[in-house]
Amino acid sequence: MTNNKYIVFGSPLIEEEEINEVVDSLKSGWIGTGPKVARFENLIKDYVGAKYAVALNSCTAGLNLSLISLGIGAGDEVITTPLTFCATANSIIHSGAKPVFVDIDEKSMNIDVSKIEQAITKKTKAIMPVHFAGRPCEMDAIRAIALKYDLKVIEDAAHALGAEYRGKKIGGISDITCFSFYVTKNIVTGEGGMITTNDEKVADKIKILSLHGMSRDAWHRYSDSGYKHYQVEYPGYKYNMMDLQAAIGIHQIAKIDRLDQRRQELWDFYNEELKGLPITLPTREMDGCKHALHLYTILVDKERAGLSRDEFMQEMHERGIGSGVHFIPVHMHKYYQEKLNYKKGDYPVAEYIGDRTVSIPLSAKITTEEAEKIVDTIKNIIEKK
Repeated sequence: MTNNKYIVFGSPLIEEEEINEVVDSLKSGWIGTGPKVARFENLIKDYVGAKYAVALNSCTAGLNLSLISLGIGAGDEVITTPLTFCATANSIIHSGAKPVFVDIDEKSMNIDVSKIEQAITKKTKAIMPVHFAGRPCEMDAIRAIALKYDLKVIEDAAHALGAEYRGKKIGGISDITCFSFYVTKNIVTGEGGMITTNDEKVADKIKILSLHGMSRDAWHRYSDSGYKHYQVEYPGYKYNMMDLQAAIGIHQIAKIDRLDQRRQELWDFYNEELKGLPITLPTREMDGCKHALHLYTILVDKERAGLSRDEFMQEMHERGIGSGVHFIPVHMHKYYQEKLNYKKGDYPVAEYIGDRTVSIPLSAKITTEEAEKIVDTIKNIIEKK
């Protein structure tokens, strides 16, 4: 039987446990930040092997508060990759600092560590590596550079929950790591994020900053133990996670191994079925590391495939399959060119990838029938050109 239902890119697998937990929160009346957020924080920190975790309303909030908590702001520079979502750069700008891009390695699509040192100036205060698609960056090299120049390392791990570097899960390696639970991620809370760290002072400051800058007691001022007065310690933000979100997350993290296994099966199926086509398939091989398999990105080059990336995506859409672009390099967007003087040609490898990359559905919700439709459609589109 042919499946004519549109295959949405990144649709999450939500099951009865998550639904029942959300209903329980609604019935309890505790739908804001409460006990389920605390439970979710503990589950994540234990999973990644960090000492502390703070739940937030997005990974973007985590990146922003990470910089602020480390005292990075006006006049400072933060090195990162241009091949990322704009939130990475925006979080740096919102802290008052300037994003300084370093081109990527073509194979891994992560920041090219061999080019980081030449981008360091007296204003550089941190490196913000992005684990593109879930593939870990070369963290040993990045940490060595950070140590040499007394820089902080804040990992943008929006794609990388479950990834491992040299036998250690991403999340317990650097000064701070930021995760995303957006609807397309490996585990979801609809919207939401989390920072993990081994620094108690940093965790405390981020927690306080995330709720208007109010002191610790503010988190418990309406609890069963009675009202507690609070003090505003910083001009903070409204970045806290709700129990309604954590209600989803506590069951998602419990089944992450099963969800990841399905992503592995889809990845292997795509690799087998799409090999031999005039497109570039992604790789995950990296000694001693584990790819989180967040995105399955192919490169569609018009000279090889007979059509451009955008033409390919339109053809997929017309045949009932959603796809995504990860990413148009940040420096190619209007704002960053006008305000920060970036231009085409500054980061040629990122631009090459950005012109050709397309992500096909890789969700644990994808059925075998849908996966077959996806590969058959890609073959039909490419082979007819």
